[in-house]
Amino acid sequence: MNPFGALPAVVALGGGHGLSASLSALRQITTRLTAIVTVADDGGSSGRLRDEFKILPPGDLRMALAALCGDDEVGRAWAKVLQSRFPGDGPLGGHSIGNLLIAGLWQQLSDPVAGLDMVAAMLHVEGRVLPMAAVPLVIEADVIGADPTNPDELSVVVGQEEVALAIGDIADVRLVPQEPPAVPAALAAIRQADYIVLGPGSWYSSVIPHLLVPELAEAIGRSSARRILTLNLVPTADETPAYTASRHLEVLAQHAPGLRLDAVVADPSFANGDPHLATFASSLGAELIVAPVRMRDGSARHDPLLLASVYAGIMGL
Repeated sequence: MNPFGALPAVVALGGGHGLSASLSALRQITTRLTAIVTVADDGGSSGRLRDEFKILPPGDLRMALAALCGDDEVGRAWAKVLQSRFPGDGPLGGHSIGNLLIAGLWQQLSDPVAGLDMVAAMLHVEGRVLPMAAVPLVIEADVIGADPTNPDELSVVVGQEEVALAIGDIADVRLVPQEPPAVPAALAAIRQADYIVLGPGSWYSSVIPHLLVPELAEAIGRSSARRILTLNLVPTADETPAYTASRHLEVLAQHAPGLRLDAVVADPSFANGDPHLATFASSLGAELIVAPVRMRDGSARHDPLLLASVYAGIMGL
């Protein structure tokens, strides 16, 4: 654990916009920050690069790097460049500049972690961005009612994009390969962490997958760090459209039976009216913290400053 007065070492796990929200908040309170990012994306620019060059999908890693760019004029400019995309429907159309930069460095260095560290150094990123596995992953889900003509039939849906868009109820999710090798640097960061933050994000494609990598799940379970789960603001339109807040905790526990938490953070808009949420949080060993963390414009986005305030309170800062 961190000595008195030192900034806490924090590991944030997730992917996409959810992880970006968490990182944008956490960077307000510490520079000792490591993002461990899902590598199952198979759509868009990431999917095209993954298929063509047999590399990790760079998109979620790029978004995490952009979220950690320096909070000054130069840093904000680099973040914008990383996220910008080529227009049109030609060979480069739809590719983000950040994805191509990362893919290009991986071709030169043949080491994903070294490539990400080089991008981070070039952009003066505060913190470190690491993949959650050393190989690209495929998400498979058992979905009830994926075929509207057979609403009771169980179908196997393959691929992160297909799972996100699947019609029906997700009964189970798994990774292919089932026991992918974790990145040693990610395991080391978890061992050295004072706090581990999981979520928010797409539950089946960004949050739960980290707990399906055996080495990662074991490291999280053995860590002396306090574990914080941040819930989404609303049921997402994909994957979990009818899930209550407590149902999110229930399926998390189903996929990671040994998981223990110390705190569950929920916005009142999602927590209120769910009489079972505190009980489910308690069953995982966690204190339920209900606090406003939503953007004041009412959109379903986390406010980095409000979320940072909640994290700082949990960490005693």
